[in-house]
Amino acid sequence: MWFDKSNPLAVYADKRNEVVSWDEGKTDRRLEIRPDVLCDFSELPFRDETFCLVVFDPPHMNTLGENSRTARMYGKLFGDWESDLSGGFAECFRVLKPFGTLIFKWCSTDIPISRILRLTPEPPLFGHLSGRLNKTHWVTFMKYNKPFQGMQKDAPLN
Repeated sequence: MWFDKSNPLAVYADKRNEVVSWDEGKTDRRLEIRPDVLCDFSELPFRDETFCLVVFDPPHMNTLGENSRTARMYGKLFGDWESDLSGGFAECFRVLKPFGTLIFKWCSTDIPISRILRLTPEPPLFGHLSGRLNKTHWVTFMKYNKPFQGMQKDAPLN
């Protein structure tokens, strides 16, 4: 998703620092995963209310083999992934400034977006479907320090 991973306005964080390579017949392919900050999304090493904008693109598949190419490229959900993602959302909102924006990307190939949105401390503002099969969701949240009255967390994204 990054147009320029070296943009000084962005801090790219990942728990992996590696090169993933694979053979595509006549061509060898490689993906360099070189974050600015090496960390897990459930324990971000930033102070509270540091950022105006956070993009959260966690692994979204739990049926991949651990050493499959897709798992090596994008990561894989393991074990108690619901607690992991809930912790990731909590961390994203913790490091957001008041009224800061969280952009969340999710592919609902294995797990529906409605199940994931129940793990968030804030309701989404709006979302957008994309991809060849309309399974990739881009969801926008805003950090608001007071609870919303009368909003449902699991409301559809239409």
